[in-house]
Amino acid sequence: MLDMDKNKIRERLHDLTLEHKDLDDALILMKEKPFVDELQLKRIKKRKLKLKDEIQILESKLIPDIEA
Repeated sequence: MLDMDKNKIRERLHDLTLEHKDLDDALILMKEKPFVDELQLKRIKKRKLKLKDEIQILESKLIPDIEA
């Protein structure tokens, strides 16, 4: 894999990780409120799961393949 590709993957990973953390913070704030919008809560959780999956895929691309 080219260094340029790895750099793009690392940048994307950084962005996704930040967004994931932001969603964590948003969920904490939402749960502190007396009335929670359950639909919005579910959407945020679903987005977090998608981000986590994408983060794992990108992280696996940065791991070098083991030659047999």
